[in-house]
Amino acid sequence: MLSNFFQQNNVPANAVQNYLVDAWQRSILFWDVLRERGNIYLEHAREGKPPVLVFDYDIIVDGRTLPLPANYALAAIKPPPGYPATDQHKRPFVVIDPRAGHGPGIGGFKMDSEIGIALKAGHPCYFIMFFPQPEPGQTIERVARAEKVFLDKVSELHPHAEGKPFVIGNCQGGWALAILAAAAPDSVGPILLAGAPISYWAGVEGKNPMRYSGGLLGGSWAASLAGDLGNGKFDGTYLVNNFEQLNPSNTYWTKLYNLYANVDTERERFLDFERWWGGHFLLNKEEIDWIVQNLFIGNRLSAGEITDKAGEIQLDLRDIRSPIVVFASWGDNITPPQQALNWIPDLYDNVTDIRVHDQTIVYCLHDKIGHLGIFVSAGVAQKQHSEIANTIDLIDVLPPGLYEMIIEDRQPDTPGQEYVQGRYVVHFEPREVEDILALDDGRDDEKAFEVVKRVAEINQGLYDTLVSPWVRAFSNETTAAWIRHLNPARLERLLFSDLNPFMLAFKPLAETVRAQRETAPPDNPLKQAEKQVSDGIERSLDLYRDLRDAAQEKTFKAIYESPWLAQRVGLEPDSRRKTKRDAWMRAELIRLRKIELEHALENGTPFDGLARTMLYVAVGSHLADERPFNALRRILRDTGFNAEISLVELKEVIKRQSRLVRLFEARALAGLPRLIPDAHERRQCIGLVREFAALYGPIRPEQTKRIVAAAAVLGVEVDVEGHLVAPKSTSAAAATPVEPVVAKAKVEPVAKPAGKATAKPATKAAVTTSKPAAASSTKAPTNAATAQSESAVKPTASKASVASAKPAAKPAAKPAIKTAAKPAAAKTVAKPVPKTNGSAKPAAAAKKITAKPKAVATKPAGTDSEAQGSEQP
Repeated sequence: MLSNFFQQNNVPANAVQNYLVDAWQRSILFWDVLRERGNIYLEHAREGKPPVLVFDYDIIVDGRTLPLPANYALAAIKPPPGYPATDQHKRPFVVIDPRAGHGPGIGGFKMDSEIGIALKAGHPCYFIMFFPQPEPGQTIERVARAEKVFLDKVSELHPHAEGKPFVIGNCQGGWALAILAAAAPDSVGPILLAGAPISYWAGVEGKNPMRYSGGLLGGSWAASLAGDLGNGKFDGTYLVNNFEQLNPSNTYWTKLYNLYANVDTERERFLDFERWWGGHFLLNKEEIDWIVQNLFIGNRLSAGEITDKAGEIQLDLRDIRSPIVVFASWGDNITPPQQALNWIPDLYDNVTDIRVHDQTIVYCLHDKIGHLGIFVSAGVAQKQHSEIANTIDLIDVLPPGLYEMIIEDRQPDTPGQEYVQGRYVVHFEPREVEDILALDDGRDDEKAFEVVKRVAEINQGLYDTLVSPWVRAFSNETTAAWIRHLNPARLERLLFSDLNPFMLAFKPLAETVRAQRETAPPDNPLKQAEKQVSDGIERSLDLYRDLRDAAQEKTFKAIYESPWLAQRVGLEPDSRRKTKRDAWMRAELIRLRKIELEHALENGTPFDGLARTMLYVAVGSHLADERPFNALRRILRDTGFNAEISLVELKEVIKRQSRLVRLFEARALAGLPRLIPDAHERRQCIGLVREFAALYGPIRPEQTKRIVAAAAVLGVEVDVEGHLVAPKSTSAAAATPVEPVVAKAKVEPVAKPAGKATAKPATKAAVTTSKPAAASSTKAPTNAATAQSESAVKPTASKASVASAKPAAKPAAKPAIKTAAKPAAAKTVAKPVPKTNGSAKPAAAAKKITAKPKAVATKPAGTDSEAQGSEQP
């Protein structure tokens, strides 16, 4: 019959023979790989289930030895051969892996993983690992306290690093990191929540069925039952089972068929992943109860309803002081973007509210990567992780607000390429809270989860009172062990191992097959037919999944959207929880910050003035880019000025000046002459700001107007396009171009905003700096004098200019500037600047510069938002 079929379909006899031999050999090799998987599972268990990291490490702190022990530990990662040596001045990276049924190590599973990317950049790297068995009495609160000890230890080991540790929380490690950052904000630097669910009720109807599981099971009592059956310990395999059921076609067919079809090349990758996927860990019953009741079903984290056991600490994500970076994907069916981001509209009404709480939130969305690929795959998410790592210092100094991280390929004509790290250009687009809400299909579907929460509380109370005591009475370690071993995820690995005598024959058979391997070519018609059959099976299982998910969603809605059930559990129909917001406290915070900021309008350093001018010109551009930041950092580094202004100080300057420009735009502009009293420094400031603006490409008309307005206030002569105009002087000193100067003055704050109290800041001498080159699209000066003036503010990449600039970084003289409450004359002395190329003459001698702004005919661009009352700090 088969021969007739092959003849009717014109299948050559040799093709049939080749396929049958190939299929038989693949079958032997397939079963042998499954045997190896079972043996690896047993070996991994005998070794104590260590992390699946590909990097060597040393344990620095063992959480099991702490006064409140937890089964966590801090490990220091050793750079492998060929990697750069660790730079102790760079910000350390810390990775927290999810404790969601699997063991640790997925964040360093491959060389091009999160840890590998950081190591290649020379950052010190640490990994927070955990052990298979929880400590007696261990709770989530103990884990958080242990992680705080770890992060404080990392900061202690790197006292000279630029900023606090950058901490990455993967999946369930993300919400643990958010809790830690809210409870101990001073222990963390910027944090990355990678595929981390924070708003558990969120999702899109018809696409995210996993959120319905708690309601369909009747609440959290099922997790408590599993913990009681485990004799006080919850088997993480149950969580793995839930993940696998989300996509049955991959679990039961696609993953295994891919191994069978490509067994010659897929063996190593399959076994490496299964080593982690099959490393099941345990949690205490108290831990899983807390997670399910407070997060999965209660959704209390984004509502600020979680406290510590003593009730002394209330966890409010608005207390996080470090920048928050959220990395999510549209292809993630476990943590969709809505669950990763909807905590933002839960906590904030608008971006102004985010700024009031002094928070910086950045999010990055991938188009199609799956959940595990966010922190497992070396290829698809490498771009995002690399660019986040490269721009983390910029993220740390971004003004408070909400941004989307946009990563674009660098093109040959990209302006400012010398200030781009790597092959991508990264910029941050300001966003509104409405943009987050637009990612969802509405939030009315979350009302039903309020009913789920109340029903779960009722069922949990009944279980704890009537059922739990009986289950615990009949449970012991023996029964718990048998239940764990009979779990399908464990049982299949035990059956397909050398413990099963029937599997022993596959090892010699596989060795024989490898020695005599014959593969069928890809164009073999039977092999192509095999692939078509596989695709049909996969589509059938996907159809089953879709029908199942649709039925679950309809059942959930029929039960929990019923007004009758809502009333029976004491809820009003269509009720939805709202986060508590103290309007009085918010208004008082705004009032106090305004008072604090008003004092800084006319008090600060020339560097404050440069930052304020840059931010003023950038208003309305709706863009924050890595290029001006990298250019500024290079200027500070090349001149040695970065020793005077640390990253922390730079962050404070940017935040303070951004608030001033946003809140008091016109007054902030008028205060620039008090910050930059020296005429030479004013010219350099305008030149630098224009060159920074040109790094984005052609300068927009609105930015040009602002450059002209700032120059008018500072008394700097520019043309209509913002180019510096040569001073109208015939003296040689006036006509000689000089290198840009950035001076730093340390200003002692005035005791009171008003009165006769004065501040006596010490102004450091000017520091010669390099500056980014103008973009090719910037219009050139139209005459020789203008060109000569422009050359005074263009950077020079030569070593001679940098070498000659460094001696000026630490001037011997520190002349004082007297600043009174009322505008008064201020004195400053500018130290002669060393020649950079043998032709530049020393800067002009010191002279008196009035601190009072000159009257200008040009009206500054923009309006004072204070008068409008439409913006907050």
